[in-house]
Amino acid sequence: MKTPELEEATKSRKNFFGFSRNILFTGVTSFLTDTSVKMVYSVMPMFLMSIGASKTSLALIEGIAESTASLVKAISGFWSDKIGRNKPFMLIGYGLSALIFPLYTFVITPMQVLYLRFVERFGKGIRTAPRDSLIAGSVTNGETGRSFGLQKAMDNSGAIAGPLAAFALLSLLPGDYRLIFLLAGIPAILALFVIIFGIKEAGKSKHELFVKFHFRDFPAKYYFFLGIVFVFTLGNSTDALLMVKANEAGIRVAFIPLVYLITNMVSVFTAIPLGALSDRIGKERLLIAGYLIYSVVYYGFGVTTDVGSIVFLFALYGLYSASTDGIQKAFVSDMIDNNKKGTGLGIYNAILGVTLLPASLLAGYMYDRINSSVPFYFGAGMAFISAIMMLFFFRNNGKKEVMRRIL
Repeated sequence: MKTPELEEATKSRKNFFGFSRNILFTGVTSFLTDTSVKMVYSVMPMFLMSIGASKTSLALIEGIAESTASLVKAISGFWSDKIGRNKPFMLIGYGLSALIFPLYTFVITPMQVLYLRFVERFGKGIRTAPRDSLIAGSVTNGETGRSFGLQKAMDNSGAIAGPLAAFALLSLLPGDYRLIFLLAGIPAILALFVIIFGIKEAGKSKHELFVKFHFRDFPAKYYFFLGIVFVFTLGNSTDALLMVKANEAGIRVAFIPLVYLITNMVSVFTAIPLGALSDRIGKERLLIAGYLIYSVVYYGFGVTTDVGSIVFLFALYGLYSASTDGIQKAFVSDMIDNNKKGTGLGIYNAILGVTLLPASLLAGYMYDRINSSVPFYFGAGMAFISAIMMLFFFRNNGKKEVMRRIL
């Protein structure tokens, strides 16, 4: 006999444009919120430097904001598994972002930006793992790569709309960053209504709940993959430095959002096809390719100051994003049981956040104290090492799978 929760979950799995209801409306939520995020983020480096921030402090703000709230991702993921609910965490997390964006209008020091960034990223920490768990629990036909590909595509659609809006406002009112911050709250507020009226719980019965954490509850390959993610993220510092490099190469401040827009356009058009491809040929292969693309992009940022080359590298960066970000989450989701997905994805997201602090600090220090090329060479090297580790993971795991089928 079906419980009301399971009946609601069945309804949520009805297809909309080939995706379940929850996956589609979670994507819409991400689109609206990311529009707000990227309106702010695409101009924040220039705004910070206009109020006296150095490149090191810029990287520090980004690193602390992401990392200090990152442990929340693991806690919220476990908590959502424990109570079998995801929607309340999404409402609180997205609600905090909607509250914070307009408050940037009133800041006058870099330290105030840090405080607000921390609270806003804290909200992201609350919502991320439960949201990813909701997606994983709403997948049909085992298409995790395609489903997380839609999430990535919708994220980056917002990351197109946001910089476009920022560019239009900066073109009409040069240097008026505060108006951008004020208007950025509107899409984020609309996202809350989508969560309330569009998303349903992916329902779990009581015997499926994950009530106590043990390390042995997760397979060894999961921890090995987290090690690969850690190595890669050490060289994956804040994108703010890419925008600073583009500005130093000769791209005017008003056009920086448009350059970043190119990255997101490429990612939007390739995320779903690459996600579907990963479901067919294996996510390991796509991740190896993504790490290698990242290595090429960062090496390119290190060696060139040509504007045309910079624009091309931003486009290639979008291909890396589409072949890595969502597919990593789908890969983690495939490795763990249904009742542990929130916890497993939360730990994964926490690893990303915690590692970003030393990665951003190191990159900012190298940019300021050595030269602008060194942090990009370092990132390229770490990505190449990660690709080699992933190749080893793929071969080792493939042999075990063959032996399992034989036995």
